[in-house]
Amino acid sequence: MLRDYPDVLNIDQMCEILSVSTKTGYALLKKGSIQHLKVGRSYRIPKAHLLTYLIGFAPGHTIRA
Repeated sequence: MLRDYPDVLNIDQMCEILSVSTKTGYALLKKGSIQHLKVGRSYRIPKAHLLTYLIGFAPGHTIRA
C-alpha cells in the first residue's frame, strides 16, 4: 500500500493515503494526532509516523480530526 510513496510525505500524499480532505489532514497535524516536521511553510510527515498513527485504530474505525 505505501511502497509507492516516499519515506517522507507531504500533506497531499498523507491525505491521499488516509482518504481525507486537506482540511482534515491539516487538522490532524495541528491537533498533534500525527507527528510531523514543519519545514518552512510546509509540513513533512515521516511515513513511519503515519503508520504509527494508523496502527492505533481498530478495523472499521472512522478517522476524525
